Amino acid sequence: MTSVWSQNLYIIAYRFAAEAHWKKKQLVPGTDIPYLMHFSLVAMEVIAALEKESNLDGNLAVQCALLHDTIEDTDTSYEQLVERFGGAVADGVMALTKDESIGDNLAKRNKKELRMADSLEKIRQEPREIWMVKMADRITNLQPPPKDWTQEKIYHYREEAIIIYDRLKEASSYLAARLFKKINDYPGT
Repeated sequence: MTSVWSQNLYIIAYRFAAEAHWKKKQLVPGTDIPYLMHFSLVAMEVIAALEKESNLDGNLAVQCALLHDTIEDTDTSYEQLVERFGGAVADGVMALTKDESIGDNLAKRNKKELRMADSLEKIRQEPREIWMVKMADRITNLQPPPKDWTQEKIYHYREEAIIIYDRLKEASSYLAARLFKKINDYPGT
């Protein structure tokens, strides 16, 4: 049995995310592709997992996949998401949002590690649908790295993916297998 989700709720969340990211003129980093490509791919990964998994709130998973970067990368507030999509979706998106105030006085690498640990802890306190969004996000981001990335940056990005896999793999065996393969196929292995 697959987990059901609403196409109408998908359209509402997709449009909201597209407008929020477009107002900021966001592009997929290192490309001329509108950012909607990224969250569309994250949602596609989640929808594929929902076909394989059961007993999940498909609407929560899909809406959070589409909206996962709206608080972090746009002018969207938590309160706007509560008003438009409800508390569960807003809470999921908030858990997926890195706290930029963590480690302000630390070196860049230490700051990133602390923010990632905090983010994963927040995600683990949410339903497993939110865990799935984070795995889908990293699967989508494990494309060939931008040409300007150093070997060190590529290595650290892959190491972060391993941490995400280790902390969240119980949420979905389907996404865990996809993430594991992407990690092993990623450059610098």
